[in-house]
Amino acid sequence: MYRLVATLGRQLPVTGTFSAGDKRIGALLLLAALVTAVPGLFNAAMTVAIDAYLEIAVFVAATLGLVLYGERLFKTSIADLLNRHRAFQVPVGALLGAFPGCGGAIVAVTQFTRGSMSFGGFVATLMTTSGDAMFLLLSAEPGTGLLVIAVSFAAAIPCGYLLDAIHGPAFLRPVAMAILPQAGAEPAKAPMRVVDKIWLAFMVPMALIAIPATMADIDLTEALGPWIESVAVAATALSLILWIRDGEPRACSDGTCAPPSATAQVIGGTNFVIAWVIFAMIGYEALLLAFDIEIESLLTASAGLVPLMAIMVGFIPGCGPQIVVTSLYLSGAAPLSAQLGNGIANDGDALFPALAAAPRAAAAATLYSAIPAFIVAYGTYFLIENPGLLY
Repeated sequence: MYRLVATLGRQLPVTGTFSAGDKRIGALLLLAALVTAVPGLFNAAMTVAIDAYLEIAVFVAATLGLVLYGERLFKTSIADLLNRHRAFQVPVGALLGAFPGCGGAIVAVTQFTRGSMSFGGFVATLMTTSGDAMFLLLSAEPGTGLLVIAVSFAAAIPCGYLLDAIHGPAFLRPVAMAILPQAGAEPAKAPMRVVDKIWLAFMVPMALIAIPATMADIDLTEALGPWIESVAVAATALSLILWIRDGEPRACSDGTCAPPSATAQVIGGTNFVIAWVIFAMIGYEALLLAFDIEIESLLTASAGLVPLMAIMVGFIPGCGPQIVVTSLYLSGAAPLSAQLGNGIANDGDALFPALAAAPRAAAAATLYSAIPAFIVAYGTYFLIENPGLLY
């Protein structure tokens, strides 16, 4: 760790002008300092790096790859389809968010920032997103998992259309070009870099291993041994290096350069998400360690407050806290009302790129999702779980 800090430190400029790459190096330096300063955070950071790759990056890369290469194959784009059928942007957004994991939601976030999805569709996407917690729920109780998806979908559709009617489809859309990959661009003719081939050499086999394992709720370390963790840490480090070197993926808009290839967009988009996940989750772990906070303890309040606390946990970016809620539900420590409220309120890892690309819209979407989450959670709590409390 100290060697990493020293190496990055030597790359900082001695002048007073800092480029975007310099700022990314500075951010990584601050993160390294935080990891070394907070007791116990180094081990947590290693766990974050492993989970970021095996549980998030592989799904992001696979989803972006399917979308981008599918568009090349069928000579169309999701953006064109959404622009031609604007009335269906809300249900399409909800459908993308309903896929387990966060890949579909990240695609929807991209379309919103590019102007091809309405604000209501963007909100509907985040409302139906449950992230990796859905894999756990579907593997343990598939019926309940499908129920959570159906209820979230039913709540998201009317909310999305209502918000479009109130605010308009372009509400809070960022004016600047989005920092996620643009779908539909023609591939560039430039040859693939060696470092990109190395990145793919990590990603392709790891995705083939990790995606089925996550869907089947298999612990890869127990199944394959600790070497898989070392590979994941190395692959995450490579992604961070490329994120520093290449920056955020942007499509050329002035006609002076060739647009990035589909492979370059997949690599750049995945690295961008990994960087945000690493910074956010290590910061989150630092807060938990510094203040001795346990998510489980937040959900041991009186029975009537458990659905509310589950909704509030849903506001936390990332899948880790949401997996805790789902685990408590499966163990019987939290009721179905809490699981339903959390399922609607939480945005999983999709909230990271949303906060980066459209922070105001992401914040508004999170707050709006609390309303149907509260209605569904406490409607279930009072009408189904505790009907006697109404009399």
